[in-house]
Amino acid sequence: MAKMWAGRTAGNTDKIADDFNSSIRFDCAMAKQDITGSMAHAAMLGARGIIGEDEAAQIIDGLQGILDDLERGALDFDLSCEDIHMFVEQVLTERLGDVGKKLHTARSRNDQVALDLRMYLRDEIAETGALVKALLNALCAQAEAHAGAIMPGYTHMQRAQPVTFGHHMMAYAMMLLRDLDRLSDCARRMNVSPIGCCALAGTTYDTDRFAEAKALGFDDVAMNSLDGVSDRDFCAELLSALSILMMHLSRFSEELILWSSWEFRFVELSDSYTTGSSIMPQKKNPDIAELVRQDRAGLRRSDGHADGAEGSAAGLQQGHAGGQGEHL
Repeated sequence: MAKMWAGRTAGNTDKIADDFNSSIRFDCAMAKQDITGSMAHAAMLGARGIIGEDEAAQIIDGLQGILDDLERGALDFDLSCEDIHMFVEQVLTERLGDVGKKLHTARSRNDQVALDLRMYLRDEIAETGALVKALLNALCAQAEAHAGAIMPGYTHMQRAQPVTFGHHMMAYAMMLLRDLDRLSDCARRMNVSPIGCCALAGTTYDTDRFAEAKALGFDDVAMNSLDGVSDRDFCAELLSALSILMMHLSRFSEELILWSSWEFRFVELSDSYTTGSSIMPQKKNPDIAELVRQDRAGLRRSDGHADGAEGSAAGLQQGHAGGQGEHL
């Protein structure tokens, strides 16, 4: 298959090289963001007269059709494509003909993947924040319900001073409030559009970066094109914020494990979130808390590869900007 970037070379790379350069197994997770960004880009191209308005409308309709087909399972990702951008453009061109190729006008895969990643992680932060808020509400409800329940406070695993269960729950509420603040701050800093930076030095086309950024919900555009396509500070910042969040969840899980044991018996976990034993039927195991404490939190701290936003941020950074050797 011909490569989008084939120029001075024929683009006839070895299959091993193709597999090594490929990022579609990672960035297919950003299909919705990639297509949404491309629809805004096509609209901008049409509005500025860079391509015909009828062509822009065809491209937007075609992109919507691809997104719809992906979401209902009528279209599978072609893993022979180097990345999600190539896949979308390939399908679009198959469906629309040469007009589909005009989508890439005034854009590089460098600013495109930078845009997709910011949009994807922005969505993941919103979803993660909603989950943290739900946990925060549950902690506050327990704190209010047990505001007067006396329990021992521990230092060095020795009983130290009396506290209330409500007070202990609110300690975790305070941690989660800081976590939410960190996520919000990270989202604010990443909400800058790199589109229009192109490969590294912009484009000679008369584009409207601000209109495109506004259409995609960004607060501003990158002020420097080199920085716009190379900045991945927000990935490292999000990984840091999520690692601290997971540390707090790990700490809370450890308390639940101890408190639900026969030695403590401070709390009883719901049957809906515990498991039993095939040989010891009297047992009620806090498996979920144990997984959060060790496996999930440990994976995030050790190598950054994990489910959800954090794993995506780490994994997608391994993606290839494409064609010119720029690794993101």
